[in-house]
Amino acid sequence: MTSSLDGSDWLTLFVQFLLLSCLAVGGAITTTPEMHRLLVDSHQWLTNEQFVASIALAQAAPGPNILFVALMGWNVGLNAGGGLASGLVGWMTAFAGMVVTMAGMLIPSTCLTYVATRWGHRNRELRAVRAFKQGMAPLVVALLIATGWILVRGDAASTFNPRTVAVALISMLVVWRTRVHLLWLLGTGALLGAMGMV
Repeated sequence: MTSSLDGSDWLTLFVQFLLLSCLAVGGAITTTPEMHRLLVDSHQWLTNEQFVASIALAQAAPGPNILFVALMGWNVGLNAGGGLASGLVGWMTAFAGMVVTMAGMLIPSTCLTYVATRWGHRNRELRAVRAFKQGMAPLVVALLIATGWILVRGDAASTFNPRTVAVALISMLVVWRTRVHLLWLLGTGALLGAMGMV
């Protein structure tokens, strides 16, 4: 897929990730539905397959959870630069996409986290601080469920796959009720996918 991004598109991408960073309660992965709307539905900077593959690859790789943001930015830049076949231009725009999305996602959340945690630690006995912490748990769970739904449903034009939903629900129950390591679930999902079952 190729797309062209001008200066205002790059600024839009940066500003949108700045805003998403402020909504990333529970981690960047909770903003996945909005990222999908922005990158796939609204601007068509990524295909649905690129979007889902970016998340799957980054989550399977060792390292911080936020790597999927860098991979999405890389793919947006790669599409804008004409792919790796265009040589140095493709590589440079891919790198620029990665920097734009990561800077947009990290700058506000890092600053806000630094200030809020210092304030929250100093005022941890206040009733409002304790209530805020307890109230955030259901919000984070709901955002993670919305993220799972985006990943399970696939492309809006495709047919609904009940087997994929079943695998997601079973995985959710296993994580919730057992101490099975997540790598076993990833391996099982990969095996089911390789066998064409999901």
